[in-house]
Amino acid sequence: MSTLDRWLPLWIVLAMAGGLALGALVPGFDDALDELRIGTVSLPIALGLLLMMYPVLAKVRYEELGRLTGERRMLWASLILNWIIGPLLMFALAWIFLADQPEYRTGLIIVGLARCIAMVLIWSDLACGDGEATALLVAINSLFQIVAYSVLGWFYLTALPDLLGLDTQGFEVSMWEVARTVLIFLGIPLVAGYLTRRIGIQRRGEAWYTQEFVPRIGPWALYGLLYTIVMLFAIQGDAITSKPLDVVLIAVPLLVYFFVMFFAAFWTGRALGLGYARTASLSFTAASNNFELAIAVAVGVFGATSGQALAGVVGPLIEVPVLVGLVYVSLWLGRRWFTDAPGPELREAQPA
Repeated sequence: MSTLDRWLPLWIVLAMAGGLALGALVPGFDDALDELRIGTVSLPIALGLLLMMYPVLAKVRYEELGRLTGERRMLWASLILNWIIGPLLMFALAWIFLADQPEYRTGLIIVGLARCIAMVLIWSDLACGDGEATALLVAINSLFQIVAYSVLGWFYLTALPDLLGLDTQGFEVSMWEVARTVLIFLGIPLVAGYLTRRIGIQRRGEAWYTQEFVPRIGPWALYGLLYTIVMLFAIQGDAITSKPLDVVLIAVPLLVYFFVMFFAAFWTGRALGLGYARTASLSFTAASNNFELAIAVAVGVFGATSGQALAGVVGPLIEVPVLVGLVYVSLWLGRRWFTDAPGPELREAQPA
C-alpha cells in the first residue's frame, strides 16, 4: 500500500483540522465558498466530488458484470442489505435518536440512502476481501442508485413519515432535485469512468490500462476526498465547533448503524457459504455509505450551511475511523470463522 493509503486516517484528520482552521482564521471564507454555486450546485464541492469518484469508477471492470449472474446469493444478499435493510435501519435510528431534530434527522436518512461506493474499495482491500467482487457490487449499486435514489428519497422523507403519522416538519424533497444531483455527482463520473476504461483498453490494451494508467489516476481519488473534506469543514466549521453536542447526537446513530450493518452482513456471508473474501466484500459494501453522494444531495437540495449538510459531513468523520477498526475485526473474525481467511503473515502486512 502507498503512504497515502497507509496513513489515510491521519490525512483525513489533518484535512478536517485544515478546513476548520481555514473557516476560523479567514474571515468570510465559508460564506464566499457557499456563494460559489450554479443553482443549488456548490462548485468547490462539485469539483472535489467529481475528482474523487472518477478514478474509482474508472477501475471498475464493467465488462465483468455478467459474472454476477453466477453469484446470485451474493448479489441478492447485497441488494437486500443495501436497499431494504440499510435504509430502513437508518430511518428507524434517525427517528429514535433525532426525533426532535428534523434537519439532522433528514440528513441522516439521506446518508442511509446513499449506498456503498468509492472508499469501500479501500476498506475491502485492507481487509483482504475479493477486490473484483467488491468492484462489481459497487458498479451494481452505482447503477441501482441512479435509478432508485430519488424514488427512495421521496419514500423515506415524505411518503413513509406521512403513512406512519410522523411529523415531517415540512421537509419534502423533490424527486427531480435528488435525481439531478445523483446524475451530476454519480452519473457524470460513472460515464466518464466507463468510457475511459473502454477506450483505454481498446487503444492501449488491458495491461497498460491496469498496470500504468490506473495507478497514475488512483491517488487522485484520495486527493479529491481530502480536498472535499477541507472545503466542507471550512464551510461547516462554525457549526461543528459551536455545536459539539450536535455532532455527538448525529454520531451516535451512525455508530450503531455501521456496527449493525457490518455484523449482519458478515453473519449473512458466513451463513450463505460465500467464503471469507466475498463475505468481507459483502460486509464492507453493506456497512459503508456513499457519503460523497449524501453530502452532494444535502448540499444541492438544502445548501452547504444546512443542518442536513452537517449530518452528511459528520458521516466521514465517524465512518473512516470506525471502518478502519472494522478492517481488523474482519480479519480477526475471518481467522476464527473461515478456513480460507488470509494467514497471519498477510494480516501483519496490512497497514496500521
